[in-house]
Amino acid sequence: MKHPEMISISLRRSALACALALGASAAPLHAEDAPARPAVPAVQVSTVRVAAASVPITQTGTGNVLALASVTLKARVDGQLEAVEFREGQDVKAGQLLARIDARSYQAQLDQALAQKAKDEATLANAEADLKRYSELIKDEATTQQTLDTQAALVRQLRAALQGDEAQISLARVQLDYTRISAPISGRIGARLIDPGNIVHAADVGGLVVINQIDPIGLQFTLPESVFQPLNQALRSSHRPLRVEALERGSQQVLAEGELILLNNQIDTATGTITLKARFANAEHRLWPGQSVNARITLGDRAQALTVPSVAVQRGQKGQFIYVVQADETVRVQPVEVQDIDSQRAVIGKGLNAGDRVVVDGQYRLTPGARITEPNAAAPAAAAGARP
Repeated sequence: MKHPEMISISLRRSALACALALGASAAPLHAEDAPARPAVPAVQVSTVRVAAASVPITQTGTGNVLALASVTLKARVDGQLEAVEFREGQDVKAGQLLARIDARSYQAQLDQALAQKAKDEATLANAEADLKRYSELIKDEATTQQTLDTQAALVRQLRAALQGDEAQISLARVQLDYTRISAPISGRIGARLIDPGNIVHAADVGGLVVINQIDPIGLQFTLPESVFQPLNQALRSSHRPLRVEALERGSQQVLAEGELILLNNQIDTATGTITLKARFANAEHRLWPGQSVNARITLGDRAQALTVPSVAVQRGQKGQFIYVVQADETVRVQPVEVQDIDSQRAVIGKGLNAGDRVVVDGQYRLTPGARITEPNAAAPAAAAGARP
């Protein structure tokens, strides 16, 4: 049987061994034994450099295309519409015959006026012959002065009647000409408003047809009142009419280029806008009366303006911003002030410097501080590093 002291020593040794084993198992792991944290992959983007260039100063407003001239063709005399000489939707030239009204009654009026003139001419000739005879007889006192004066007055009366006949003939010829209705302007015929066989009147409101001049064509648009001073300055300093572009509302595609022909003589106090009108050559009929388009007017040029593709500009809760690439290939959010923007290019007033590298594609995957990669830029660098 073991001694109690020996048993106690054995128990203490066992406890010490257990403690050492537990301590060894609780010792911290070495750094090389810890699991590695996965690296955040770089975001693939496309970038460009901010460029300094001379760009046009433009203002864009909304407007509507309108015919440069529009005429409602109406009858100028009463009568039956005998025939129409046009097709609906046809292009016509100024002076082209478009319709005819029954002219028989007007021809008869002209013939009557011509006959009255012939009668008065014969009467005048006889009265002048009598006046000549009386003038000879008065010398021999074979007639009285009163008879001579009366005959002279008759001659003057008949000459005045002859002038009235000439006026009646002119009026009858005009009335007869009005039975042939011609195009007063060149343009496109609209829908026919009345058919042949109907009785037309000079007092009719509707008319026969509408002709719209569509080549050239007009565009009326508005700009804010705040644009008036730079616009007025541009008009005074330019030796040529200001250039205006007609843009399709959705795609902002340029449909036509023209020139400004009107700056209205007052500002609309109800809307705070000013009305302008431009004229465009429209041989291909890309603009049509009533069409809604945007109008972009060029006021001048802005020298050494900072430009980026318009897709680089993003909009957040605090306004517009651009992702700028830093030297370590990470991005930062840069607030910017955009002076002008269209579907292709944005002009930056504040926030960027020439040569800054900005992201133009892949922004939706970026966050501030994210690392980026650009395959098109990395490939040449890798190839250069592989050379001996």
